[in-house]
Amino acid sequence: MLYHVSMDVKIPRDLPADERAEILAREKAYSQDLQRQGKWRHIWRVAGQYANVSIFDVRDNAELHDILSGLPLFPFMDIKVTPLLRHPSAIREDDS
Repeated sequence: MLYHVSMDVKIPRDLPADERAEILAREKAYSQDLQRQGKWRHIWRVAGQYANVSIFDVRDNAELHDILSGLPLFPFMDIKVTPLLRHPSAIREDDS
């Protein structure tokens, strides 16, 4: 199942620099692993914001919830999830 996920990141300014760097490194490794697995299909930065728009391809709501709540930056994010369905006018055969 495909999901459109918007993530707005709000890391506290008073978070120590070494802790911030460690969380960001874990976040990058975690997200890149999910991309390699094909679960995090697309990720785009929102220009001018510390935010992204992503497409996930996962089994169900529960799997997406587990993935998102496992993000190292999860405690600092506002997340909006929209399930996606193929549009009846779409001409492409695949979901990529």
